[in-house]
Amino acid sequence: MSDQALIEGTGANWQTWLELLDERGAAGLGHTAIAQMLVREFEIDGWWAQSITVGYEQERGLREPGQRPDGTFSASASKTLDLSIGAAFEQVADADVRARWLPDLELSQRSASPPKSVRFDASDGTRILVNLSARGGEKTAVQVEVAKLASAEESAAAKAAWKTRLERLAEAARA
Repeated sequence: MSDQALIEGTGANWQTWLELLDERGAAGLGHTAIAQMLVREFEIDGWWAQSITVGYEQERGLREPGQRPDGTFSASASKTLDLSIGAAFEQVADADVRARWLPDLELSQRSASPPKSVRFDASDGTRILVNLSARGGEKTAVQVEVAKLASAEESAAAKAAWKTRLERLAEAARA
């Protein structure tokens, strides 16, 4: 995030926020404690508090880019399909239909909110969240988030793998 955006949103630049957090011993605090301090002491919006906290943690070497507070990483990929949201949901949620475009990963469904989302545990130990959004007519955006990845390298590999998988989904939808 640029200094200008930060100044417009919070009234201070990165250097000021870094100094303020250092003065308050933020390097020894957890993510939630830092964000809560920013909201409480500086009365900034929660979104800005999260953004500043993540930036601080990255700047001080407490978190790698893309790393979540629990130390894991996530990855995401998306694709717009030429399908209604109901048909796209079936492609993702129905195990037999899904096996046609996703033969390389076994998913166990955790929960679903038809036709908008499905959560899975994957056979590789990751967690998968699929969100679907109608884009008008017979188009649906499918967004996949992969959680519980161990490293930035695994995140990059998961992103690439899911881009390929979503291409296969798009091909299956056209068939």
